[in-house]
Amino acid sequence: MSDTIHNTVIIGSGPAGYTAAIYAARANMAPILYTGKEPGGQLMITTDVENYPGYPKGVMGPQMMDDFRDQAARFGTKINYELISKVDFSGPVHKLWTESGAEVQAHSVIISTGASAKWLGLPSETRLMNKGVSACAVCDGFFFKGMEVAVVGAGDTAAEEASYLAKLCPKVHMLVRRDEMRASKIMQKRVMNTENIIIHWNTETREVIGTDEVEGVRVINNKTQEVTDIPVKAFFVAIGHKPNTDIFKDWLDMDGAGYLKTVPGTTRTKVEGVFASGDAQDNVYRQAVTAAGTGCMAALDAERYLTEKEII
Repeated sequence: MSDTIHNTVIIGSGPAGYTAAIYAARANMAPILYTGKEPGGQLMITTDVENYPGYPKGVMGPQMMDDFRDQAARFGTKINYELISKVDFSGPVHKLWTESGAEVQAHSVIISTGASAKWLGLPSETRLMNKGVSACAVCDGFFFKGMEVAVVGAGDTAAEEASYLAKLCPKVHMLVRRDEMRASKIMQKRVMNTENIIIHWNTETREVIGTDEVEGVRVINNKTQEVTDIPVKAFFVAIGHKPNTDIFKDWLDMDGAGYLKTVPGTTRTKVEGVFASGDAQDNVYRQAVTAAGTGCMAALDAERYLTEKEII
């Protein structure tokens, strides 16, 4: 059992977690940050990042997260490369446990555990990751401007990705597993009214084709069993994200997909002293810059909370 009660513990180490740490450290909150199993989050599997302000020549995702981490450490954030596997938010002092079983106590907790993209599970998909395979059209679509691309998925996310890409690419192949889409009616209408989006119904992906980069996608029509190769330069997987919030399910409110609910306009959860930021609570934007913004908000909200409680 820990005898020390920390002012602020931050769970997660993507843009939200590191930004929260920077603000909290500069406010003399002495934050402790637990990186989790994937320090840096989804940006660690991202190559060129060109849409984050302050990097006019772009930056590699892992380098960007190294920069964030170093800045947080510079102001005194204590960084632990461990996973928080259990929490107890029942009392005024919040309890957390690391994977090794060590107990940590905190007056405030900032959750920045992010969300993970869902993948099809194809070996070729993994092999060509960041070589034309992506789970974010807004992040990577610009690199394929003027080229034919494919999007797999049938929900709102897939429809949004296809619509975004249609503004950049001459032809967008949308691969839909069934004979109907799950997307909202308005998104379906938008997709179907976009001339350069070609919808392939009853279509499943067999393989992403290419050696060093995406050259096409091999699909099968699950009604006719006809196998077809579609030449594309990029393959966008848009079958959803899973927020990394399972350990909070007994304590915090979530939506149906597992995203943490916060008081509108804030990062406050229903538990006093517990704040949620980044993709763990954002199912709309899911960008590094918006995650960083909510990380800042969470640190400011936590500072106000600690000040009101006369803890700092």
